[in-house]
Amino acid sequence: MRFCKACIGLLLLLGMVACGSGNGSSTTANSGPTPTPTPTKTLVSISVEPSNPNITTGATQTFTATGTYSDSSTQDLTASVTWSSSNTSVATISNATGTNGIATSMGAGATTITASSGNIFGIATLTVVAAPSAGANIMQVTVNGALCSAATSANYPNKPCVSVTVCAPGSTTNCQTITDILLDTGSSGLRILNQALTVPLTQVASGSGLLAECIQFGDGSSEWGPVQMASVILGNEPAVQIPIHVVNQSFAAPPGACNSRQSTPDTSPFEAGFNGILGVGLFAQDCGSLCTTSANNGQYYSCNGTTCTGTKVPNANQVINPVAALSVDNNGVIVELPSVALGGVASVNGSLILGIGTQTNNQPPTTVTGYPADPTYGQFTTSFNGDTFTDECFIDSGSNSLYFDDPTIVQCSSSSSGSGYFCPSSTLTLSAKNSGYSGSPSGTVNFYIGNATTLFNTSNNVFIELGANSSDFDWGLPFFLGRNVFIGIEGTQSSLGTGPYWAY
Repeated sequence: MRFCKACIGLLLLLGMVACGSGNGSSTTANSGPTPTPTPTKTLVSISVEPSNPNITTGATQTFTATGTYSDSSTQDLTASVTWSSSNTSVATISNATGTNGIATSMGAGATTITASSGNIFGIATLTVVAAPSAGANIMQVTVNGALCSAATSANYPNKPCVSVTVCAPGSTTNCQTITDILLDTGSSGLRILNQALTVPLTQVASGSGLLAECIQFGDGSSEWGPVQMASVILGNEPAVQIPIHVVNQSFAAPPGACNSRQSTPDTSPFEAGFNGILGVGLFAQDCGSLCTTSANNGQYYSCNGTTCTGTKVPNANQVINPVAALSVDNNGVIVELPSVALGGVASVNGSLILGIGTQTNNQPPTTVTGYPADPTYGQFTTSFNGDTFTDECFIDSGSNSLYFDDPTIVQCSSSSSGSGYFCPSSTLTLSAKNSGYSGSPSGTVNFYIGNATTLFNTSNNVFIELGANSSDFDWGLPFFLGRNVFIGIEGTQSSLGTGPYWAY
C-alpha cells in the first residue's frame, strides 16, 4: 500500500489537536527549526535528437528535445519548447499540440532545426535529399547464377553474387561494372581483386606512408593490399565516394599474418573464388574504434616503400560499408532469396534491397523479429544441443554452409567430394534457439543437414541442407533460402530497432 506524505502530516497535526489541554483548548506543536528552502533548479541546456538526420523529399522526421538542469536532472521538453526551421523551403516543423517536433520536408537542401526555451536553445541539422527513383535501391542477387563467373565458381556451392559499379573518385563516367562480387553480410566494406579493376583510383595516405590493410577471414584466407578512394554505385543509387580495399599481394611487403602458413592469401580471382566482396554487415566501417585507438590492431598498416608498420586509422579512412555511406537508404539491407527443396537446384535469383523502412519496397512486416547484436562484435546467441554459442554466432551470407559444433553428426570422408562437410546417412531435421545478445527476444529455427557427398554428386549448386563442423555457430547461406533477412547497421534506426541487429 502506498502512503501520501502530505496526508500523514495532516493526520499527525490532527492528532496533536486532539491531544490538547484537558480544558478542551487546542495547543500548537513546536514546529522546530525553520526548514532551509530548496534552491530552484534552472534550465542550462537543451539537446535535440537526432542531431544530423537525412530524409527524402516528402518524408517527415520526429525530433525530441531534452533539457538539462542546474541540478544535473533531465526532462523531456519536446512539447514545451518552441521549434523552428532556419530554411522552411527545405523543411517546416510543428509546434502544434500532439505533433510538436515533427518536421516535414519540402525540398532538397539542409536546414537548422532549433528547439528554444527562453534564451536556452539546442540545434540539429536536417538534410533533405531527393528520393531515389522507384527500384533504385534494389540489386539483383544470383546464387550460382548469371552474376557469378564460371571461371571462379567451380566446386563453389551456395555462392551469392552481385554486381557493383566502381568509378574513379568523383566521376560517374569513368566507371566499370564488376560482376562476380560475393555478397557478404558477415563483413563490412568493398574489396576488389586488383586484376578485376581497370579504372584509376586514388591512394589513401597514412602519415608519410600509404595505407594498406590485411583482412583475415574465418576460413583461413586473407586479403592484403592498399586502401584506395573510389566512387561506388550500388543499384541505381547515387554514387558514394569511399575508401575500398584493393586486394594486391604485390603491394609493398605483406605482413606475416597475411603471408603465412596459417592463412592462405588471395592473389587472384581464381584463387579467391570471386572478383571481390561486398560487405554489407552490421557496421559502418570494417574495424571501427579498435583501429582508431590502437596501432597494433593487426589490420591496418602504413607502408613506406616495402616497409609496413601497424597504424591507427580514423573511421573516415577505414574501408567503409557502402550502404552506410548512402544518403537515404543507409540503415541496413534486406536479403531476399527463395526457398529451395531438399536435394538442391542449379541456381536461384533473389534481391538485395537497400534500406529498411525507407521506401515502400523495404517496409518490414509485423511478423519480423529483430535480434539485437553485440555492439562491438555483431554477435548474438544460439542455443543448440545444450550448448550456448555467444562469442562467434552470426548470420553470414558469405559462408556457404551452416557451420556449428555437433560431434554426433557423421562427417564426409576426406577422399570424397564432400570432404570437410557433414555426411549423415539420411537428412536430419534439427532445431536451435536464437536470442538477442542480451538474452531476448528469442525464437526457434528449424534447419536441415544432408549428405554433402550425395549433394555434390548431382548437377545442382544451391543446397538448403549443407552443413559442416565448426566451433562457432555460423548461420551461412542456407539460412537465407526461403527467408527475408534484415541486417540493421549500427547506430541507425528502423521499426525493427536500433542497429546493430539481425532480423527475420
